[in-house]
Amino acid sequence: MISVSHISKSFGEKHVLRDVSVDIPEGETVAIIGRSGSGKSVLMKHLIGLMQPDAGTVTVDGIDINAITYAELRRVRRNFGVLFQGGALFDSMNSFENVAFPLRTFTDMSDADISKVVKDCLAMVELEDVGSKMPSELSGGMQKRVALARAVALQPRYIIYDEPTSGLDPETSNTIDELIRNLADRLNVTSIVVTHDMHSVLNIADRAAFIYEGRVHWTGTIEELHHSDDQILKAFVTANEYKIGPS
Repeated sequence: MISVSHISKSFGEKHVLRDVSVDIPEGETVAIIGRSGSGKSVLMKHLIGLMQPDAGTVTVDGIDINAITYAELRRVRRNFGVLFQGGALFDSMNSFENVAFPLRTFTDMSDADISKVVKDCLAMVELEDVGSKMPSELSGGMQKRVALARAVALQPRYIIYDEPTSGLDPETSNTIDELIRNLADRLNVTSIVVTHDMHSVLNIADRAAFIYEGRVHWTGTIEELHHSDDQILKAFVTANEYKIGPS
């Protein structure tokens, strides 16, 4: 379980996070939603120790990640896979080597074992035959799927998705949503999805936390989201062309 407790973060005079508290239960898919600039990505970076809060704590499986050594933090990070917004594949490596990179960096696995894991991960994202292709030869959706294969290569307990459907057409977005759901079930992982795509949220999430002006304005299950009367939340959802209410 990940627990964020009363964290605040400022950059100079700009207050980005203000007394944010949110729990991410084990085995669930939690969407962190909010407008651009609301603090979603800054919160995400705190979850894996890429940023330290000015106040408050972030605990992962009971460990305060801001009160441990860098070596200990690296061990905690082994439990995370991250799908970055643009995929962040290495342009100089083909798809196979991109997926193999964390295995070569963080394990002592043999080449044969690495090859098997890479092939299995590419099969999970339905791209068995693209190992030899460079990122420039892949569509945007395929790049994200290869990046997702890389994110699960180390068998993480947690997967963070940073705007996973950003820039994709509706059909490809649905494919990514389906993969997120399938991987959550198949790998029994906890998923954190940072997004403003409400169509995706309603498709994949168990619960959501709505960040507004640097604070957690609302949190609850997707069922509660459907029936919420909170006007600020409803305005956000409506702006994304989806209404809250009984289906």
